[in-house]
Amino acid sequence: MGLLTLQEDRPTPSAVYNWRVYACAAVAAFCAVMIGYDSAFIGGTLALTSFKNEFNWKQYSTDEANLITENIVSLYQAGAFFGALGAYAAGHYLGRKKGLQLFSGIFILGAGLMLGANGNRGLGLIYAGRVLAGVGVGGASNLTPIYISELSPPAIRGRLVGLYEMGWQIGGVVGFWINYGVSTTMPASHKQWIIPFAIQLVPAGLMFIGLFFIKESPRWLMTRNRRTQALANLCWIRMLPEEDLYMLEEVSAIDAALELQQSTVGLGFWQPFKALWNDRKVTYRFFLGCSLFFWQNTSGINAINYYSPTVFKSIGVTGTNTSLLTTGIFGVIKAVVTLIWLFFLIDNLGRRNLLMYGAFGGAICLYYVGAYIKIADPANHPTSDGKLSSGGISAMAFFYLWTMFYTPSWNGTPWVYNSEMFPQNVRTLGQAFAASSNWLFNFLVARFTAQMFTSMKYGVYFFFASLMLCSIVFVFFLLPETKGIPLESMDRLFSKDLQPRKAHKIVMRELKEDEEVFRHNVEGSGLGLSKDGVEKSAHLEEV
Repeated sequence: MGLLTLQEDRPTPSAVYNWRVYACAAVAAFCAVMIGYDSAFIGGTLALTSFKNEFNWKQYSTDEANLITENIVSLYQAGAFFGALGAYAAGHYLGRKKGLQLFSGIFILGAGLMLGANGNRGLGLIYAGRVLAGVGVGGASNLTPIYISELSPPAIRGRLVGLYEMGWQIGGVVGFWINYGVSTTMPASHKQWIIPFAIQLVPAGLMFIGLFFIKESPRWLMTRNRRTQALANLCWIRMLPEEDLYMLEEVSAIDAALELQQSTVGLGFWQPFKALWNDRKVTYRFFLGCSLFFWQNTSGINAINYYSPTVFKSIGVTGTNTSLLTTGIFGVIKAVVTLIWLFFLIDNLGRRNLLMYGAFGGAICLYYVGAYIKIADPANHPTSDGKLSSGGISAMAFFYLWTMFYTPSWNGTPWVYNSEMFPQNVRTLGQAFAASSNWLFNFLVARFTAQMFTSMKYGVYFFFASLMLCSIVFVFFLLPETKGIPLESMDRLFSKDLQPRKAHKIVMRELKEDEEVFRHNVEGSGLGLSKDGVEKSAHLEEV
């Protein structure tokens, strides 16, 4: 197995890895560009002198200014929490594609409202716009990973869902450098701070338009008894005819999974809630999904994203422009490492290994940064020329090294894992719980980070580093590997009879044995599907 070798659950035609499946995933992933852009631009924009002058920041005490900043930032996460929950109903009744269109439209409305704010009107429109924009990205953050996972071939599912994370990093790079650009090239004015707010409309508009040109999830269509359209969409995405053996296997697996779910839980709106309550395997996966986002958010990433100027100031970086430049470099490193994660790591090294290695390396780096701030105390002992000391440079190096450990592990892998581990009938609800838990923890971090830096100082870094070490224990004992496992076989992986750290090898071996039996039976019987895909032989049902 080489670094670029895909782990396939069965022989897969090369046509399956085509431009259409990448195009559908890329359009859906544009919601992450909106999220990444916001996480990068908002802290720097609120720190601009032009913004503070327009809204008369001098009238507030330090505590009051911190509270207002935290409210502006965190209202976005609060809206996203409710958007992620509401996306369950939209995904169930409207589908993945129309649901994404709905939430991208809500985001456009919220972003437009923010542009109406000025010194005379006050911050009300920014507050309202942040809530609506949050609802939009919260709903999209639920549906996008689900949509991509449902149309992905198993061998590249991590890579395709990883486009969501890549979009996040692209948005982050643009957001960081937009702030630096307006800060260094424009005078302090209304236009200087409103431009970063306006650019939010670009990715949202591109996503809204692009959604008209992609196909609905075949698996969702199957759950709504729209079989003919589901098969047509699947053939279009796979670029294979219905009679191809690969298609026969995939359709039969979907049918078998849906029949099992229909006979045990049901496919209605409320049935997933019953499954959550009655089925321990489903409950366990809900716990894992929400826990992954707890560990992700307590790694410190969102504290750094939203309050990067504060973070770099604590290390000893002085001056608004210098801080924004340093933040921009941080964004570029994240984007480059994400590309490596996307194309080389997620579908080869696997989810478990990435999470454990990333947490260990990241914790060491944060301990170093915290120790430097404790010993050198750069805030109270600045250098005479305003530049970083040699110790400060080393702390910055370890901070960027932390970025290189964290980004290809905890940044995007929890989204991939949650998009693939749930059964079809509870997938939207499971992702709703997971995404809403992400936004809840994100909200708590955004709401209290400024106060944490004020009261805990260097202790913030020790706090996040210690939690990263704790996450290793969680992953090692509770999380099975999911790479290369078809969505319809996830129940096997989470069987109570299998130890999480050994389950992947066992299930992959069983799948290869099942595939050999299936091919032998199909080739021996001359099995095929009719044009509308409805007729199946009794032999296929037996298989």
